[in-house]
Amino acid sequence: MVMHSARGDSRLSFWLHVREFAVPASVIETTTARRLAGDWAGACAAAGVEVDLDLRTAARRYGRELAARVRGDLQGLAPDLLRWHLPRIAPDGLLRPGLTVPLARYGDVRLVVRTPPAGASGTQRFGLALHDVRDVRDGTAGRANAHPHPHPSRRFRLDLHRHLWDARRSGELAVRLGGPERWVAEARILLRTDGHPDGAGTVLVRLGARRQLVVDTGDGHAMPPDLPRLPLLPDAAAHVPPDLELLRAGLIGPERLHPLVAEALAPGHSVAAGSPDPGPGPGPDGPRLVECRGARHRIGLVDGVLTALDHSPAEIRREELLMALTGTPLPCLQAVDDAHRRPESLADVRARLLHGDTAGAPPGWARVVRLGGG
Repeated sequence: MVMHSARGDSRLSFWLHVREFAVPASVIETTTARRLAGDWAGACAAAGVEVDLDLRTAARRYGRELAARVRGDLQGLAPDLLRWHLPRIAPDGLLRPGLTVPLARYGDVRLVVRTPPAGASGTQRFGLALHDVRDVRDGTAGRANAHPHPHPSRRFRLDLHRHLWDARRSGELAVRLGGPERWVAEARILLRTDGHPDGAGTVLVRLGARRQLVVDTGDGHAMPPDLPRLPLLPDAAAHVPPDLELLRAGLIGPERLHPLVAEALAPGHSVAAGSPDPGPGPGPDGPRLVECRGARHRIGLVDGVLTALDHSPAEIRREELLMALTGTPLPCLQAVDDAHRRPESLADVRARLLHGDTAGAPPGWARVVRLGGG
């Protein structure tokens, strides 16, 4: 597993794991093709996004002008890029549950993403909808919508960071990288958007569960918070993107990033749209790779049975006899044994299944994992 190469930094290990499994190359490829063909609804379907809005209904309720603005934003939406950038939680890197994340604002109406509630049968699908803040104020949202957090998130808001979901603006990631050097500039954007035309004022920056600072856009000074509730700088502005940290640490190459992200962070690096290198691991019908005595060997399914593909039957029988005497297994045989005894040890297969990538976890391998409770 690639996780081991970043064991010195648990945060980078976490994001390396997310980048390997959360948005498969096959999803990026299909979603990109449909988006480029002008089929935004088909792109959403390919990326596992449930569309819970109707533009004709929006036109009747809010007017044709607003509906046209929503349609324009949907035409730029790259749902695979949105999935790439949505917040995630440890240990498996699944979507942070129960969020309403605003993507765009139209007065009192928001285009939002709604992540599934915690414990929602393990689904990694999320919803795209229109949210009217007036419904929350008058209490109608509580009756019409069972989502546990109907209010749009202050911490996770992407209406100020369209480059994280709009393919037409994805190149802005190279400039709006987040982190301390960007706090003042991002704070001014936040304040202007929220009704302070000159962008002057103070904002709260959340650095961790117990660390916060207040940043004054007048002098850029940061101080411990001792003021009342302030506008909160979104996480996308407060922190350096994990992709940039992974690149700087040498733990990932541009070819392993989402193509739009790679184009922004590593300009000039040629990456075919939707075709990041998935790295080692099982393909839709392929074997799993195992380091075995200085060589890379394969184990895979033969007639529904896991087998060491690069060892002859005679060699396997000999090794099984030696193992009975010495207790030291051949690595390939150890991997096969682990798959049956502890299928959760097949971390790559389990991770693909957790993230909904049934194409990347072959049906036979999925059966092995599920039979073992993984």
